[in-house]
Amino acid sequence: MKLLTEISINPLEQTIHYGDGLLFLGSCFADEVGGICRGLGFNALVNPFGVLYNPASIAQSLERLYCGKPFSHEEVIGVGEGQYCTFSHNTAFWNVSESALLEQVNQSLAEAHAHFEKSKWVVISLGTSWAFRDKETQTVVSNCHKLPAARFERVFLPVEQSVQCLSEIVQQHPEKRFIFTVSPLRHLKDGLHENQLSKAALLLAVDEVCKTFNNAHYFPAYEILLDELRDYRFYKEDMVHPTEQAVRYIWERFADFAIDPKEMPAMKAAAELRQMLQHRSLFPKSEAYKRFESLKEEKTGELKESYPKVSLENLFK
Repeated sequence: MKLLTEISINPLEQTIHYGDGLLFLGSCFADEVGGICRGLGFNALVNPFGVLYNPASIAQSLERLYCGKPFSHEEVIGVGEGQYCTFSHNTAFWNVSESALLEQVNQSLAEAHAHFEKSKWVVISLGTSWAFRDKETQTVVSNCHKLPAARFERVFLPVEQSVQCLSEIVQQHPEKRFIFTVSPLRHLKDGLHENQLSKAALLLAVDEVCKTFNNAHYFPAYEILLDELRDYRFYKEDMVHPTEQAVRYIWERFADFAIDPKEMPAMKAAAELRQMLQHRSLFPKSEAYKRFESLKEEKTGELKESYPKVSLENLFK
C-alpha cells in the first residue's frame, strides 16, 4: 500500500564533494539547506546579502559577487529611526551609521567575492516572481525595508524575464555547476492564486534554463513538500513554513541527489562531532566533563586526520 506520492529524482552525474566551494543564494530554503551543509563541515557560504526572493535580485547579487565592486555612500538609504541599509541587503544588515554599514557590507562582500571565485557549486533557491521596483531608480530592490509603499511599484516578472536573468548567470560562469530549486513556501501576502502563478512562472523559467545549459540542474524541493509531504503536520503553526522534520527530510533527498555517496562516512563523523560540540555541561568542573572534553578533542583529531577536507571551522560555528 502506497501512502504518499513519491518524487523520483535521478542523482547528479557530477556530485558535490568535501573541499568543493558551495554558494547558497536565495530564499529561506537556501538558508536551511546551506546551514545544514555548513554544519556538516562543507565549504559553504550562505546568503551573503541576506535572504533574497526574486530572480532579478538574485541575478543582481551574483553580478555584484562576481565583480566585487564595493558599496558606496550613494547606495546607502535611511531606514527605521537612525538606521541605514541598502536595497541589495535584507534587514539583517541594518546599522546605526552609514560608515559602520559600509564597513560591514563591504567586508562581507569581499569575503563573499573571494569565496564565489573559488566555488564550484552555486545553489539558487527562487521564492517568488513578484518583485518591487524603486520608482526613483527604476531598479528591482531586494528588500523594501518597510519604507513607504508609494516609493515602489509592485511588478510581476514574466517567464521570459526570469529566463533571461537566470540564463545570463549560468552563461557567464560555465566553470561552475548550478542547482536551481523553487521554494515550497507559499507567499500568502501575494494571494493564493497569485502565489500559484508566481511559482508556475519560476518553474517554467528554471525548466527552460536547465534544458538549455548542461551545467544547470533542478532539485524538486517544491514538489517534495507539496506532494510527498502534503499533510499539514509537516508545517509549522503559521501553515506556511515547514517543520524541522520536513526540512531534514528535504535535506536528505537533496543529499541523495547532489552529494557523492563516498562522502557519507565523513558526513556521519562530522555530524557526531557537531553534536558533541553543541553539548553544554551544567557542571564544567566535574570529572565527567573533563573526560568529555578529552573525548571531544580526540574525535576532532580523528576527523581532521581521516577527512582533511572537512571544514572544521564551520563545525565549531
